Amino acid sequence: MVVAHLNLLRKIVGIIGNFIALCLFLSPTPTFVRIVKKKSVEEYSPIPYLATLINCLVWVLYGLPTVHPDSTLVVTINGTGILIEIVFLTIFFVYCGRQKQRLVISAVIAGETAFIAILAVLVFTLQHTTEKRTMSVGIVCCVFNVMMYASPLSVMKMVIKTKSVEFMPFWLSVAGFLNAGVWTIYALMPFDPFMAIPNGIGCLFGLAQLILYGAYYKSTKKILAEREKQSGYIGLSSAIAHTESEKTANTNQELNNV
Repeated sequence: MVVAHLNLLRKIVGIIGNFIALCLFLSPTPTFVRIVKKKSVEEYSPIPYLATLINCLVWVLYGLPTVHPDSTLVVTINGTGILIEIVFLTIFFVYCGRQKQRLVISAVIAGETAFIAILAVLVFTLQHTTEKRTMSVGIVCCVFNVMMYASPLSVMKMVIKTKSVEFMPFWLSVAGFLNAGVWTIYALMPFDPFMAIPNGIGCLFGLAQLILYGAYYKSTKKILAEREKQSGYIGLSSAIAHTESEKTANTNQELNNV
């Protein structure tokens, strides 16, 4: 009876985790709308999306019935995540504007695909029990899940340096924190160290991002306001200069007519 209730509770938490994870995967959407409108990736980094892609790939492998049984919810959400990240990376590839960066993105995606293929072949040919496969793939999942949660570290460094959170999307940070928290709870029913450890670490990284956002939110507003003021001043100066040049041209023309 207790086991049945625990399984039901685990399934409910897993469904909630699927919803929050979907929000996490979709949270960069406003960023990519901005990229499409401006036709430039500006200072945004592709690292979080590349890290999320490999993370989803290894978790789909982990959730297969022949690797870790009764993990359907893990497969569904990470399979969805793969499709979403492919769309985002395609947009980033189109608008990055730098050939070198495009080559790097292509090379990383090719490397990730090859890695998953090799891992799957090795696991299914050399290991013949779900316990052994769970152990092998689970360790890999731990590594890449921590990498995904730690991928915004480069952005966090830029936030501290510039005192601006302009290029650290708020909702991505919130969704990352909530996602890690829910999947940590899911991993405790029953205890799954390969899910609990990386998601527990993810909670800490997500909390750190939210603290940074709170610390530099006001300074970001000031920086953006000053930037708009400067651009307005430059525009006004250009208009005045243009008007003065027109006046000079008209005066010269009148003198020539005389």
